[in-house]
Amino acid sequence: MLKCEMEVEEKWRWERTKGNGVDDLGITFYEDKHFQGRHYDCDCDCADFHMYLSRCNSIRVEGGTWAVYERPNFAGYMYILPRGEYPEYQHWMGLNDRLSSCRAVHLSSGGQYKIQIFEKGDFNGQMYETTEDCPSIMEQFHMREVHSSKVLDGVWIFYELPNYRGRQYLLDKKEYRKPIDWGAASPAVQSFRRIVE
Repeated sequence: MLKCEMEVEEKWRWERTKGNGVDDLGITFYEDKHFQGRHYDCDCDCADFHMYLSRCNSIRVEGGTWAVYERPNFAGYMYILPRGEYPEYQHWMGLNDRLSSCRAVHLSSGGQYKIQIFEKGDFNGQMYETTEDCPSIMEQFHMREVHSSKVLDGVWIFYELPNYRGRQYLLDKKEYRKPIDWGAASPAVQSFRRIVE
């Protein structure tokens, strides 16, 4: 197994302690569809693995939940992959066969989830709080966009389109004053959901 380097930036480091399930991390990237061709095994955050694979057409997640990124250094389109098999890039809603970095997602232990979304930046305007997934913010909250958010418990994914489609953004437990804080260029969030084990 090729051992990937752990990022030193504090925001990408995840505590590994016995009994929390994080010790069982594992993801394998394959160049070809249906788990064929050259492959790269990873069990920790990796800022750039594209030097090992020219493309990625299938993935096996053996343990944990992973955020995989189109470009090195956790940039570009991001996809959240729980444990399972993804025989073609369309199975993780990929736009193409390019992936270059990945990191393990630290899920909250205890199963608590709570998020606040705001119609304006810096936590202004109407605020809605929920502990449940939301397939359409327009239908559920009568909002067109999300301009700021506070994740009070759990880990969440924002999607740019309704019904959990489109570009994805990972939100850990912290405050996000504007869309750029969660990695977006605009407030186009139309659905969101919890990441659960």
